[in-house]
Amino acid sequence: MTITTQPTDTWDMVLVHRVFRRDFRMLPALVRAVAEGDTARAETVGHHLELVAGALHEHHTGEDELLWPLLLERATLHTELINRMEAQHQRVHQPLERIAELNPRWRASAGARERDELADVIAQASVALDEHLADEEQEILPIVATHITPAEWNALGERGRASLPKGKLALVFLGSIFEEATPEERKRFLAELPPPARLIWRLFGNRVYGGYRDALRHG
Repeated sequence: MTITTQPTDTWDMVLVHRVFRRDFRMLPALVRAVAEGDTARAETVGHHLELVAGALHEHHTGEDELLWPLLLERATLHTELINRMEAQHQRVHQPLERIAELNPRWRASAGARERDELADVIAQASVALDEHLADEEQEILPIVATHITPAEWNALGERGRASLPKGKLALVFLGSIFEEATPEERKRFLAELPPPARLIWRLFGNRVYGGYRDALRHG
């Protein structure tokens, strides 16, 4: 059953997916590079891991609550596919739970055993995530385009934006997204932000994000 007169544009989710792919592919090497006992460096990398894993959990929770129920109701020919998406969320969630257990211990001790296990679990999460995001983009988003209204899609996006941290970390999250965006995507994303947020980004965003990025990747 098609319910939209014009396809709903899902460009923003594809952009966010690029950020998750990048960071989960990058983080295992960043963790492994931390010297045993270097708790300052472990805190820097582990804090970023906590932010990214939390953002992914929130992203998936939004889909679980706002997207899959509507698709199961409307896209009945694709029930098996939608159920597979939900199962993939669970496969990604399992290593995320383990990351949540290991990361605080590693940040506190910078122990080699915790470090290596954590890096392995992040790599496992990355593999599961790559599979899920590819399936979602290739198979689910075309269904979303014709079965979810723009207002419903915007509600999912608003939920994601509302979950962003405030203050300096908000600029970090925006910078992380803009790093993956084309000029047109960046313009569209900025246009959807409140005017005060756009002004703050233009005044401080590049400097704040650049400092955070360099400390994380090259510190």
